[in-house]
Amino acid sequence: MTATADAEAAANELTPLADYLGSVLRRLRALPPLDLDLTQAYGNVLAEDVAAPHSYPAFDQAAVDGYAARWEDISGGSRGPGYVPAPSGIPGGRSIRLNVVGDLGAASWRPVRLTPGSCFSVAAGAPLPIGADVVVPVEWTDQGMAAVEIFRAPKRGYGVRRAGEELPAGTLLARTGTYVSPALVAVFAATGIGHVVVRPSPRVVIVATGDELVDVGRGSQPGQVVDTNSHALTAAAAEAGALAYRVGICDDDPEALRGLLEDQTLRADLIITTGGTGTGPGDMVRRILSRREGGRAGPVTFTEVALYPGTALGFGTVGAEEVPVVCLPGEPGAALIGFEVLARPAIQLLAGAEPVFRPSVRAHLLETVSSPVGLREFRPAHVAERRGGGYTVQPLAGGPFTLSGLADANGLLVLGERVTTAAAGSTVDVLLLDRRR
Repeated sequence: MTATADAEAAANELTPLADYLGSVLRRLRALPPLDLDLTQAYGNVLAEDVAAPHSYPAFDQAAVDGYAARWEDISGGSRGPGYVPAPSGIPGGRSIRLNVVGDLGAASWRPVRLTPGSCFSVAAGAPLPIGADVVVPVEWTDQGMAAVEIFRAPKRGYGVRRAGEELPAGTLLARTGTYVSPALVAVFAATGIGHVVVRPSPRVVIVATGDELVDVGRGSQPGQVVDTNSHALTAAAAEAGALAYRVGICDDDPEALRGLLEDQTLRADLIITTGGTGTGPGDMVRRILSRREGGRAGPVTFTEVALYPGTALGFGTVGAEEVPVVCLPGEPGAALIGFEVLARPAIQLLAGAEPVFRPSVRAHLLETVSSPVGLREFRPAHVAERRGGGYTVQPLAGGPFTLSGLADANGLLVLGERVTTAAAGSTVDVLLLDRRR
């Protein structure tokens, strides 16, 4: 057999990524909902639809500082008491002078009524007098106190916000699975909502394993590797909306690892380990967590997945509470890609978010790239919108293993299992990485 045929045969023995993800995610359930005060709801995901109990605005109000009046009085249609033609300004060669019969601020609450030829001085947010259908901005007047001269007539309805104009009572404000943003908190508060039912943010514990690991703040030496992964994955879990806890480094000691995982089940909704997922002599996580005891399979199943980089992934549960555990490779680039592909969707599912996967687009490839046969590759890339519509994608130098490429990327170029070469000018799939949070 040729080298290519050997590679294809080996790839055929791997589990397709889509099948693997489906089997893992079907075993997870969203966390039980909580009824939270609105001030605590930000960053969580709604567990039920939310409708407006009250209208917004709640009453007719002024949208600008000015004078609340009847449109007939300033358009020349009325000649009631208090109407005084003035020498200039309004179409027809006149300005309009109206009697100012009172002032209304945002805290005013007594209902008042306009009579022909009169107006009220109003602040933005103040309730409108009964009969008012226009607010003349201050700058269009002489800013009079007892009487005001109006030099420019706005259209009927200008400067007025009617009750329920933006959100009538009963409006569906947000659906189940919606992320609670600051703006959504404002909408809830404005319509009279003081608490909402949400899924809590998942508590995610990150553990780095390996005798070779040393903590940050020093350089790597032969036999020592700086622990990059636990820091990076803690940040990634927090970016995904989790309450992330970095435990740190655990040596390749069976009892130490088992004890640490058992302890962490008390505060975790998901545990992520990194390192030791392969079949080499130093890959202790796989040996320890997949070991059969008493005729029963180990708590974690390790699977060779058609994924590049990092084919070896583990998933299972640990402890009496059966806390889910995701085991990622130890190579930093493979660990971060594995997080995006497997751990991040798991966090989103636990949080009740919809959808659980990153958004994707189809993009015009700017450079020819090759990909391993039989593997679905996720490669750091820069994606940009094209003038006139659509997207372009530029693969970043170094491929998926380079940390600098991952740091610069705003997308992940996805090359399917059957793609060995993607030519410049072809259309490819790209996952969009959200860097705003």
